[in-house]
Parts: sequence; structure tokens; C-alpha cells
Amino acid sequence: MALEKSKDVGVVPTSPTDLEDNHSITSIPKYGRPECFTSTSQEIFVVLTATMAVGLNSMTAGIVTVNSSFIGRDLGMTTAEITWLSAASSLASGSFLLLFARIADLFGRRYLFIGSLLIFSIFSLGAGFAKQGVTLDILTGFMGLMSAAAVPPAQGMLAVIYDSPSKRKNAVFACFSAGNPLGFVFGLISGGIVTNIFNWRAAFWWLAIIYFLFTVISVFVIPKDTEERVKLDKGTFKRLDALGSLLVIIGTGLFSAALSMGSDAGWGTGYVIVLLVLGLFFMTIFVFWELYVEYPLIPMGIFKNRDLSLLLVMTVLGFMGFAVSPFWISLYIQRIWQASALKTAVYMLPMAIGGIIVNIIAAVILHRISNKLIMCVGILSYTLSFLLLALTKTSYGYWPMIFPALCLAVVGADFQFNVTNMYVMSSMPKAQQSIASGLFQTLCRLGLTVGMGISTAIYDSSVKSPRAGFHAGDPIQPYSHVFWFATAAAAITLPLIPILKVKTQGNRTKAKSSAAPIVEQATVAAPPMNESLKEVL
Repeated sequence: MALEKSKDVGVVPTSPTDLEDNHSITSIPKYGRPECFTSTSQEIFVVLTATMAVGLNSMTAGIVTVNSSFIGRDLGMTTAEITWLSAASSLASGSFLLLFARIADLFGRRYLFIGSLLIFSIFSLGAGFAKQGVTLDILTGFMGLMSAAAVPPAQGMLAVIYDSPSKRKNAVFACFSAGNPLGFVFGLISGGIVTNIFNWRAAFWWLAIIYFLFTVISVFVIPKDTEERVKLDKGTFKRLDALGSLLVIIGTGLFSAALSMGSDAGWGTGYVIVLLVLGLFFMTIFVFWELYVEYPLIPMGIFKNRDLSLLLVMTVLGFMGFAVSPFWISLYIQRIWQASALKTAVYMLPMAIGGIIVNIIAAVILHRISNKLIMCVGILSYTLSFLLLALTKTSYGYWPMIFPALCLAVVGADFQFNVTNMYVMSSMPKAQQSIASGLFQTLCRLGLTVGMGISTAIYDSSVKSPRAGFHAGDPIQPYSHVFWFATAAAAITLPLIPILKVKTQGNRTKAKSSAAPIVEQATVAAPPMNESLKEVL
């Protein structure tokens, strides 16, 4: 197997695609509990806390979704302003994820992780006291910022602790991957219950209480950083890639803002076009800058790995539909069916139960069944789920179409998240695990923002210009048009399956070695860095 030197990590393998076929680099002890944990209970709390961290943004989105009509009515917000509650969080999170990821890799993950949970709980507390829609939008934006600060150190920490392929690692990352989809559903259900008992403000206070408790827990259970922290000097700023960080923050921020504002102000509005063009311009400059900078924020060479690129495209487009559909179906249930927050939460309950079951299944099958097949099942589940929602009518009620659609949606989300998350982490060296997390989460946040922008435009256009056809005269018509968009986003990735080559992940394979008769595989692979991509270009 070819080896290559990386500036940050020394010698690393260059092909992550066949983890089960490569010879081992080093031998490792048996795969029991990691040595950094003094007890199984500590290990459980660390994994649970990290899972809650990845669910920060999605749990906020769940609470906003189940309370969207009540918040809008109480604060006098338009539909576009309501969608900004989710968009502001995703915009802030997506813009700053890579910067916080690099900070975590360079200066340590523990303190950044604990501090972000604490500050998030403070902003969530303040959101419950908001008197104006704009104030609430700003506070949810800061909550998204803290999500960006928490996720990379959480995932990087787990990747360093569980640095070798094993069934235990599969189980841990299956739990971690559940944080995003299940966080949304948990926020949806718990927010609905709390709102029904008190009001929508109490839902934000409930969120603040939860994360303050996990902040306290993390102080006692999160192990100390084992990797050496860099000193703050000129060389540090060079490795931080300050210009790259600035370019990605400005680019994703302007692009996301244009998508969020376009449906309300009009896509032909001058400043929307300017923001969109500038956002794309800065993101393009960022890509070229990363190709030639000495310490890139994202080693662009990883995208030479075809399977990695395909998995990211499939997951981001699928998540675009997954994030959009629950938001609009819950809004439909509240507005058309006049359901309370609690009843809306009950309607969405199958997603929570199904998500738990699917993640357990994913942990069991990742190392047994071809991940190509798992991704195919995920895409088909997404497509069928969104198609059922697009074809339902108000007269059909809940059980024939909406119930199976909600169950299938979490199959798609959890299968795709587990496969892609494991593969992305295996494609980056140990010292850049937070960057790996930041890359994956940034793309998902951008997908969510793009999805919300497009779906809001579709909804508003359908409301203004009702059409004849299957849903003519049915109040669900504008919602069905949104679900057709989600269906297309998921189905368009199906033709990519035949060219995907990823196999199983997390195997403890035996390999031949000249030094010993049998050595277990221990090293997670990393792809070539930017030099190899420059040669291609």
C-alpha cells in the first residue's frame, strides 16, 4: 500500500477505499474499552454527550418546527421570517464549522466543546424572552454558531479515541450519527409537549436546561486532550489558514443569506442577486486558495477519492429533502389540521421510534453488509417517503400516506449518515478529525439552507398561483409541490449507486505482515493531499 507524508501527521496511507483489504500499519491491542475511560459509565456518558452536541442545531430546528405557527402568530412574523428561524441557525453553523474545526485540531477539543455547550444554553435561555421576530432570528443564529463550535471537537474527540476499525467504533458512530436526525425529532416531540403544557417560550428554556446539564456532565466525563496543543504564534496563524477561514465564512454566509432572502424579497431583486453572485465568487476563490496554501483548511486531495465525493453528494441531497419535509408537513398539520403543538409532536413520533431502531440496525450491519447496498436502500427510502407526501391529499388523513412516509424518512437519513460519517472520518488523518467533521457538517448545513430557500420559494409561488391538477382546490397543494422538490433531490442520486465502490466498514481484518504472522489492522487511512490534485489540474 502506498504511503505519503502529510505536514500534520507524518506518514499516512493514501487509499481509504478498501479498509478491509489493506495490510496493517501497526498492531493494536484487543478492542475493549478505550484506555482513556476509567469505567463503562464514563464511556457511555462521553458518547451520549457527543451525540447531544451533534444534535444541537437539529434539535433547535425541531423546536422551531413544532412551534413555527405559534411563534409566527405571537410575534407577527411572515412565512419567510418564520423560515429564517431555521435558516439563521444553519447559516451561522455552516459558515463557521470549518474555522472551529481547525481551532479544535490546533488548540484542543475539550475546552472548546464544553464552552460551546455552556454558551449555547445561555443563548437558548435568552431566546425564550425574545419579544420580536428579528431578535429571535438573531438569537437562533448565535445558537447555530455554538453548534458550529461544538460539533467538530465532539466528532474529532470520538475519532481519536476510537481510531481503529472495530464493531465498537461502529456502535459508537451509529449512536453519534443519530444525533442529527434524532435531534430534530426529539426537539420536535419534547418541544411540542413543553409548549402544550406552558408555551413556545418554555420550549427554548427546556432546551437551555438540557444543555446546561450536559455541560456539567461533560466537565466530569470528557477526557483530557492527549494531542499536543500548538503555541499561539505567527506559525499558528499560518496553520490556522486565516484567509481560507475568512473566505469560507463570507462565501457560505452570503450564499446562504441570498437563498434565505430570495423567496421573500424576490429572486430578481438586486441585492439578492448580488449576494448570490458574491457568495459563489468567494467560495470559488476559497477552493483555489486551498489548492495552493501550505496548510489548507480542507485538503482538497480528498475529493480525488471518488467514493468519498459520491457519498457526500448523496447524503447532502438526501438530507436536503429530509430537513425540508418534516418542517413543511408539521406546518401543514398545524395550519390545516389545526393541531396543537402536542398533537403535532405525537404525529411525528414515528420518526423518533424508527430512528432509534434504524441506528441500532446500522451499527450491526455496517461491517457485515456492503455499504453500497445500504446507501441504495437509504436513497430508495428517501424517495418513496417524499413521494408519498407529494401524493397525499387532505382527505386521506394521517395513516395511509404520512405515517409510512415519516417511518421511511428516518431509514434514509440514518443509513446515509452512518455510512458517510464513517467513511469521511476514515478519509482524514488523526490530527485532522475535527476538520473531517467540519467538512461533512458544513455540507449538510449548506444543503439544509439551500433546501429551505428553494422550498420556501416553491411554497410561496404555489400559494400565489394555484394550479389545476391532482391537488386542485386542496389546501395541501403548495405543500405537495415542496414534497415533489424533496423527491427529486433524493431520486437524482440513484443513478450514482452503480459507480459507488464502497464495501463494508469497521472490520477487524487480519493481514499478513513480515514482522508477525497475524496482525490486526489499526490505522485509518487518509487520501493524498493537495499536491496530487495540483498535478491533475
